[in-house]
Amino acid sequence: MSGIGSLVDELCAALIAFDPSLWSGSDCADLAERFARGAKVCETASARAASRAVECGAHRERTGASAPEWLARVSGSKAGAARTALETVKLLDACPATRDALVAGEVSLAQAAEITSVPEHEAELLALARESGLRVVKDTARKRRLEGIDPEELHEKQHAAREFVHWKDAMGMIRFRGALPPIAGVAFVNRLDTQTDREWRTARREKRTETRAALAADAFVRLVDGGGSERSTAVDVVFVIDGRAYRRGHAHPGEPCHIVGGGPAPVSTVRERIDDAFVKALLHDGVNILEVAHHGRHRPAELNTALELGAAPGFDAVTCAEPGCNRQFGLQWDHKDPCANGGLTTLGNMQPLCTPHHCEKTDRDHRAGLLDGARDERGP
Repeated sequence: MSGIGSLVDELCAALIAFDPSLWSGSDCADLAERFARGAKVCETASARAASRAVECGAHRERTGASAPEWLARVSGSKAGAARTALETVKLLDACPATRDALVAGEVSLAQAAEITSVPEHEAELLALARESGLRVVKDTARKRRLEGIDPEELHEKQHAAREFVHWKDAMGMIRFRGALPPIAGVAFVNRLDTQTDREWRTARREKRTETRAALAADAFVRLVDGGGSERSTAVDVVFVIDGRAYRRGHAHPGEPCHIVGGGPAPVSTVRERIDDAFVKALLHDGVNILEVAHHGRHRPAELNTALELGAAPGFDAVTCAEPGCNRQFGLQWDHKDPCANGGLTTLGNMQPLCTPHHCEKTDRDHRAGLLDGARDERGP
């Protein structure tokens, strides 16, 4: 105890005395990466030690609180996060590769929690965790968990979990949180994003500087009041379903049936809504969609269909193309080679970018002289 305890005390003393202004930018970048790994190692060691203490009942000698409450107090975290940390340590025996990577500081405890939730997909998720942030791992783990539940059962659970609650905060602002099943939630979010884009264009014409979050609040109120524009080329919700599954009434392994951006859906749900739907047929070879080309900025309906579905064969919506970003909402379609530079409106030349990364891309194109004579297409 004295050896490792002394090392921890020495490390804390050194970090307390650390002054970034005395180091170069390059050195600080290197230190930030080392500190990040050290933080993951320390967080893991703390959780493992806490798990052993709880197993022995030692935490009760220090406090009358429950194990998660005790760990939350000493770590300065929430009880929920502490509970997850303790549960993750217990589940590591089923994921030995993740345990080794966690102890070595290659992945975080939060990433390990996602991996241990679907141990049968450990190899895939661990590879993602080593090369990306938490969000990619969470999204993939959630997708794998949902795939393991019968679509009809999942549909019933999602319906039962819907909620909407509201309250006033300290400023008197009306705040709320809610949960909608994907069929309703994806449609609502798509309509909200479309209306938010309209609010942004209005703010831009009026030369008002607003955050997208503020404009989304305006869009939400306008939609609730029934004041949103009825003119829209956007689709509320898109189902991807294998033709064989649709005809049969249920899907077999390898036959997709899901909501783009919303996860699995029962075939019965799609069949119930088909009479009121606009149906599009898409043929692909399991890897690629047929290339569509168009001169000018306008994207024909066929190209929009291919773009908004996401990559084949999963067709599970699109995310920001900037590495490590992974935003899925409020995206804008960018020409990799700008139209002003002769770039075509083709499947291969289009990429989805979130507003901040679209702005950065446009600035780079400006500096490179690719937009000479073109009007500024940047977002807010």
